[in-house]
Amino acid sequence: MFKPKSPSIFILIVLIVNSLSAQTPFTIVSKNEKVGVFYDKSDAKVVEIAAKMLVDDISKITKKYIEINGDVHKYSILAGTVGQSSLIGRLVDDGKITIADIEGKWETYKIEVVEKPLPGIEKALVIVGSDRRATAYGLLEVSRMMGVSPWEWWADVTPEVKEEVSISVTSKTYGSPSVKYRGIFLNDEDWGLQRWAALNYEPETGDIGPKTYAKVFELLLRLRANTIWPAMHKSTKAFYFYPENKVVADNYAIVVGSSHAEPMLSNINAEWDHKTMGEYRYDTNSRSIKKLFKKRAKETEHYEGIYTVGMRGEHDSPMIVGEDDTESQVELLEQVITDQREILEKYSKNDEARPQVFVPYKEVLHYYQSGLNLPEDVMLMWTDDNYGYIRQLSNYREQKRSGGAGVYYHTSYWGRPHDYLWLNSTNPALMWEEMSKAYEYQSKDLWILNCGDIKPHEYNIELFLDMAWDMTKFEKNSDVKQHKNNWATREFGEKTAKDITEVMLKYDELAFQRRPEFMAWSQVEPVTKAKETELTQFHYGDEVSQRIEAYQSLITAVDSINTKVSVYRKDAFYQLVYYPVVAAASMNHKWLYAYKNKFVASQGRNSALYYGEKSFLAYNRIVAETNYYNNTLQNGKWNHIMNMSPRYLPVFSRPSIAVAFPKSTNDLGLALESYEMELNHEAINSYADVLPVFNAYTKNKYYVDVYLKDEGTLKWEAKPKANWIKISKTSGELNANQPEERLWVTIDWDKVPKGENKKEAPLGHDYQMIPPSFKVNSAIDFVSGDKTYTVGVSVFNPKLEALKGYKGFVEDKGFVSIKAENYTRKKEGQEAKWETYEGMGYSGKVAVALPRTAKSQNWLSDIVKNSPALEYDFYTFNFGEVDVKIQAIPTHAFFEGSGVKCAVSIDDAKPVIVDFQTSGRSDAWKENVLKNATVKSAKQIVDKAGKHTLKIWMVDPGVMIDQVLIDLGGWKKSYAFPKETKL
Repeated sequence: MFKPKSPSIFILIVLIVNSLSAQTPFTIVSKNEKVGVFYDKSDAKVVEIAAKMLVDDISKITKKYIEINGDVHKYSILAGTVGQSSLIGRLVDDGKITIADIEGKWETYKIEVVEKPLPGIEKALVIVGSDRRATAYGLLEVSRMMGVSPWEWWADVTPEVKEEVSISVTSKTYGSPSVKYRGIFLNDEDWGLQRWAALNYEPETGDIGPKTYAKVFELLLRLRANTIWPAMHKSTKAFYFYPENKVVADNYAIVVGSSHAEPMLSNINAEWDHKTMGEYRYDTNSRSIKKLFKKRAKETEHYEGIYTVGMRGEHDSPMIVGEDDTESQVELLEQVITDQREILEKYSKNDEARPQVFVPYKEVLHYYQSGLNLPEDVMLMWTDDNYGYIRQLSNYREQKRSGGAGVYYHTSYWGRPHDYLWLNSTNPALMWEEMSKAYEYQSKDLWILNCGDIKPHEYNIELFLDMAWDMTKFEKNSDVKQHKNNWATREFGEKTAKDITEVMLKYDELAFQRRPEFMAWSQVEPVTKAKETELTQFHYGDEVSQRIEAYQSLITAVDSINTKVSVYRKDAFYQLVYYPVVAAASMNHKWLYAYKNKFVASQGRNSALYYGEKSFLAYNRIVAETNYYNNTLQNGKWNHIMNMSPRYLPVFSRPSIAVAFPKSTNDLGLALESYEMELNHEAINSYADVLPVFNAYTKNKYYVDVYLKDEGTLKWEAKPKANWIKISKTSGELNANQPEERLWVTIDWDKVPKGENKKEAPLGHDYQMIPPSFKVNSAIDFVSGDKTYTVGVSVFNPKLEALKGYKGFVEDKGFVSIKAENYTRKKEGQEAKWETYEGMGYSGKVAVALPRTAKSQNWLSDIVKNSPALEYDFYTFNFGEVDVKIQAIPTHAFFEGSGVKCAVSIDDAKPVIVDFQTSGRSDAWKENVLKNATVKSAKQIVDKAGKHTLKIWMVDPGVMIDQVLIDLGGWKKSYAFPKETKL
């Protein structure tokens, strides 16, 4: 144990340790005092801009004017950049501050309280940045400390008014950032941002111009971002069309880059004139193309920029090549890059590098994989597949490239198989998983988020940029939920934060299962009509109704929260939470009720009209909420920003509605779970219509719908024939206001007779053929007027010694359903182990094999010996060949040569490898990204009824397993696997 030589040394150590973590109060505004803000006017323009933003924030909170570079104040904020601020230089020379810990670093700043730094100043909050952006971030960090949201303007998160403002300051260094260049891509702006700017915010320009970009750049500074990919559709003039744009970007210290389809900061969509410039083909018209490249390189010579090298065709299309073969395409692309680099070298300043980036997107990825020779100092910018799953990352050789690597990621997309341009429906936990994977594989130089129109992507933008700023705060999966809760607390206070977090988590979970924009089950390009949903309406409790109820619960929750939100934050709550939730719920309700309308109409139910009206009401709710957003919110500030039907695809239309043909007599209608058509009334008092078997081990419940077939009124009564049959309601009246009612049938397991005492129960695949010794039969009579309709009830209630105290999974109706995270046991591997991630998957959790750097195990002997395994104990009443279906998150291999595989086996069988990898834009990939799931099967043998163990082995690390279904022949098709069959 260390013992100090003297008490004084020990005291000194304690003081030093305490000073490192001690918080010093600093008063910004009190009843008698207010700060002055000072910076050197010779410092960068962005420092002046940030200082003005800060004093504006202070004034909004306190309603007091704060002076910049005015008279000396007792309490002052002093800000400046190393090497550019004489004010900071003086403090350094006087020994008041040190800069050794930030000097020469990228975007690093420190904030500390200094006593008597200058004559007349008693106490100062000193902000010093290693470069101009760092100083601006530091000034706006003070705004954060005061509680000002980065979304103060962009989502109207109005600061709380206070008479006094003070902050607690811990002397610390901020930065350097985890990712060097961090920013957003304004894309597919036609439907909101461009119209809002042109028709509302910047009508004098009639476009997204310097005034709009200034506001975007303010947001980026508040979010500690530094890069923009400007809007680039034909609806918007090119960024460099307006000379002021590049000046505004430089004033805000924002680095300008451009997308995969815009080489050399040139917007081909807007700038290429076929009449005067010829065809956009490098093999036949390189002279004209290079002329545009030279013009842009010269024009941007004195501004920070990131230059995309390579070339694609016009508007996200492959480039045209005379020789249509990969070798010729690669050779031409190499020539393009060589010529571009020569141009950049000519116009580069000697003291400043001009970063170059190559984006292997779509067909360009194929060229790169086919051997394209890319200079080492060009950055590789990997992309997701447009739906949130990164296609490829740097392999171990590529990670050593001097140019580094980055990621281009989407939360908005226009294209096949379907757009999602309206709401934010990209799962935050998935985005974290993919970006943390990219970071681990050394993609740390440039992160760009395609966020469409900015709104309503606010939360995901902030999460993305917060991760890019400091990935050390997002090392664990649980950090994402904590971040969301912190965000909700900052925006709306502790009183509502937990409820808002839970609502948004459920919103994310439902959108993961199916994005709101995909609810019509249509695809685009070519645009197709809406078709029937894959959600079942008559198996497993009715998936359509379950989703209706889930979204109705969200509407109820946000309505309740809204009553608790402070008045000055109501508009912010509407933009950040209420509209996204209600709009998503209404889009789901619109289509789900339309599907119910068509389904019940096919059964002849009078309620078809009721469900049709519910669908129309949901559509009208979207219209009303969108109109409120645009026309009423903030007195029309956001008019034209929200478009409820981008590209006018079928999913956004009002659905067509079916009408049931009325019957000649208004008999009671009955529909049973697991039957597509109505009950067979011709077989009165028979057991032909039987509910699915009730299993004592899974405690099932099943529904019976009673309904009108025509107009009028009808009374009904349900009479169980056994005292162990329970019904949620035993009598009622159907009428125009309530044309149908759903009843739930359950079993009182304490009263139902027991089956025989057997060790095994060989039932066979068809549960309707359960031997009488294991099956207890009864029925429910439904009486209406002088007619009685009988529904059979069968209960499987054996007394099996083998299942006493059993804690595993059990077969039910010919299948075993398992959530991957609910393993019975797990075995660690030589290098890896299975862990659980929250916030993804159909159950909200997935099992993932980590670390990602673990070695893949491709030989069966190595899998058994070295791989981690998940084990699930299950019990079957049948035996024979089974189909083990594994549902995983549809990620891609880390890089060429790696994979997305696991292996499965039952009992001691040899593992069977299951491969989830898809290629290109295949039909399998399209189905996977629309569903956010990939399902693969493996055949196995269950050799006898009784206890068994399913094992899932890691083959490749990073694979995320969601659900498992062991199908013994009884599974009926459904969108999601049935409810877990766990004891």
